[in-house]
Amino acid sequence: MLNELGKRAKAASRMMARLSQNDKNKALLAVADALLANKEEILAANETDMQHAVENNMTEALQDRLRLTEARLEGIAEGVRQVVGLDDPIGEVLSMKERPNGLMIGQKRVPMGVIGIIYESRPNVTVDAFALTFKTSNAVILRGGSDCIHSNMALVAVIRKALRDAGAPEDAVLLIEDTKREVATAFMKLNNYVDLLIPRGGAGLIRSVVENATIPVIETGTGNCHIFVDKDADLEKAIPIIENAKLQRLGVCNACESLVIHKDIADKALPLIAELLKKNDCEIRGDENACAISDYVVPASEEDYGTEYLAKIISAKIVDSLDAAIEHINKYSTGHSESIITESYEDAQRFLNEVDSACVYVNASTRFTDGFEFGFGAEIGISTQKLHARGPMGLLALTSTKYIIYGNGQIRE
Repeated sequence: MLNELGKRAKAASRMMARLSQNDKNKALLAVADALLANKEEILAANETDMQHAVENNMTEALQDRLRLTEARLEGIAEGVRQVVGLDDPIGEVLSMKERPNGLMIGQKRVPMGVIGIIYESRPNVTVDAFALTFKTSNAVILRGGSDCIHSNMALVAVIRKALRDAGAPEDAVLLIEDTKREVATAFMKLNNYVDLLIPRGGAGLIRSVVENATIPVIETGTGNCHIFVDKDADLEKAIPIIENAKLQRLGVCNACESLVIHKDIADKALPLIAELLKKNDCEIRGDENACAISDYVVPASEEDYGTEYLAKIISAKIVDSLDAAIEHINKYSTGHSESIITESYEDAQRFLNEVDSACVYVNASTRFTDGFEFGFGAEIGISTQKLHARGPMGLLALTSTKYIIYGNGQIRE
C-alpha cells in the first residue's frame, strides 16, 4: 500500500514540474473555494473526531488543536489564497557566472520532489501542507493521527476533487488512511519515493521520526519557549506580553512555558505576574526564591524547567544576572522561541546574539513565531534544527537547487 502511494506521488511530482505558475495558482484558488463550498461535510467529519476526543479524555489544549469551526475553516481557505499571492520560487535562477573556458554555470531553484508530512491532531496542517507543497511543485504524502482521521479524509477528498476539476494532478496530495503505528514507521523508511520527511507534533512523535526515518528529516521541535524579564524591563510591556504568550492559546508550540526573572526586579514583577496568572487559573512552578516572593508559586522540580506543558502551568526561575538567564535558557530550551523584556539596548543585543534558538525576540510575544505572521503565508512547520531550514518554514524551505550549465562545445582536457 505504501509503495503504491509512493509510486503515485513520484509520478505526480513529475507532472507538477510541467505546471506553470498560473496553473498552480488557478488550482489553489479552486481548492480554497471548494473548502468553503463543502464546509458542512468537513465540519461534520470534524465533529465526529471531536466526539471521539471527548470520549477519549483528550486534554482541552489538544481538543483546541483538533477543533474546526466555520471561522477557522474560512481562515484555512484564506491561508490558501495567501499562498497564491506569494512569489513562486520555482525556476528562480540564483546565480549565473561565466568560467574562463566559456561555460556559463548557474544555480536554479527546483522542487524537492515528494515530501512526507507526519503530524498529529491538527487538521489545518492538512491544508497548509498541501498548499505550500503544491505551490513549490512538490507532491505530498500526508500521515495524520487517528484523532483527526475523519477530518483529514474529508479535507483531502475535497482538495483532490478540486485539483481534478482544475486539470491538475490529484495525486499531488495523498493521505495515508491507515493510522496504525507500524504503518507510520514503515512510511518513515519510504526513501525510494519520498525525498524529505517533516514531522509536526509532540516530542514523542518527533523523536520517533528522527530515530526511525531513513528519509532526510527536517526536525520541527517542541516549544519550551522562555520569556526573560530583565532588570531594566518595562513592566507595563512585560505583563501584557506574558499574558499573550502564555494564555492566548495553550496548545501551540510558540506559547511561553517558562519565565526567567532577574532578581533585581523580581520583588516587583513576580507579584504582578502571579496576580495575572492566578486570575486565569494558571499555576506557577518556581524555585525557592520565586516561592519566597509569592505564595501563589509552588515548588518546581528539575523536570519542570524543560517541560512543554501545553496547559495552564508555567515554570519560573529567579536569576542573578543576564549571563545566568542566557545559561538557563540555553540549557532548557528546545531551540524554538525566546524573548527578553528590557529597555537596555546592550542587554537586548547580548540576548539576541547569545541565545541559541530559531527565533529570538526583544519586547514582543513568542506567539509571533508563525509563517503567516512572518509574511510567508501558511507554514509547513517551525524548524528547530540548523541544516537547510530554521524557524518558520515557508516556500523556500520546500525547495532545493540544481546547477544548470550552458556550453557551446567545450570538452574537458
